[in-house]
Amino acid sequence: MSDVSICICTFRRPELLRRLLIAIHAQEETSMSVQVVVIDNDPQHSAAQVLSDMQTIYGDRLTFASLAQPNISLARNAAIGLATGKWIVMVDDDEYPQSDWLKQLFHQQHKQAADVVFAPVLPEYADNTPAWIKKGKYFDRRRLPSGTTIGHKDARSGNVLVRRSVLDSIFSGAEGPFDPAYGRSGGEDSMLFRQMAASGAKMIWCDEAPVYEYVPLERATAFWLLQRSFRTGQLFMRTELETSDPAHRRRRALFLSFKAIAQMGVAFILALICVLFSPLKAFHWLRTCVSQLGKLNHFRGKFQEAYGL
Repeated sequence: MSDVSICICTFRRPELLRRLLIAIHAQEETSMSVQVVVIDNDPQHSAAQVLSDMQTIYGDRLTFASLAQPNISLARNAAIGLATGKWIVMVDDDEYPQSDWLKQLFHQQHKQAADVVFAPVLPEYADNTPAWIKKGKYFDRRRLPSGTTIGHKDARSGNVLVRRSVLDSIFSGAEGPFDPAYGRSGGEDSMLFRQMAASGAKMIWCDEAPVYEYVPLERATAFWLLQRSFRTGQLFMRTELETSDPAHRRRRALFLSFKAIAQMGVAFILALICVLFSPLKAFHWLRTCVSQLGKLNHFRGKFQEAYGL
């Protein structure tokens, strides 16, 4: 059994995965035993060569498996199923940490006696990324003082430390903590941390343990950002209603729908006004408008796929 298992799901990003595994191997020395678990979720096994190369460095501290069905929830569940650690760290294959990353996560965990520790994900832009993308900070996420209690709105699986016993107690008997129904659309981590928060798990922030996420040029476009806003709106409505009291779900759906219609109208008007003097502000309001449209589109029952494409 390990003290900590670092769980990584990868899909057609072999060189980014290599970078991540090298960065993990270069972590500052700790007294903990560390296992690294990688699930290759590409039916074409694009990570095979990298994993073979890395095993010569890691030895038996690297555990990996293939999962042919592209589904991020199934892949995450498979990784946790192979993990032997008392603690689980989740990090994405397009990210890499600084050298004291693990030390900082566990320092904050010990200090706060936390069950879950979230940390920053900072953008690393590809060469030739348009200046307006960087100026707009569309890939920046909110940062908080270390020790701040975190709710589900700031929770995500891209850089997080989780107490294994808490996961097991909440999802005892289930195939895994992540719902496969969200495995192609995303939102599986939102559902997990909503449930963990409802169970009373102590979730906090550690601002000293960032990872850096590569932003490829194909994501640095207005179209991609609008698509993401639409999908985020869909996922908000979906997770909000699924975790609400069934007896009041219909009333909640009506309230959120009317609210989305009102916000969409206001955002559209502000986008039109701002386009005259501030294109960046206009785009901000346009994204807000599209997000509200995504919330309403939820009721069609068709969800945008963001994984396995």
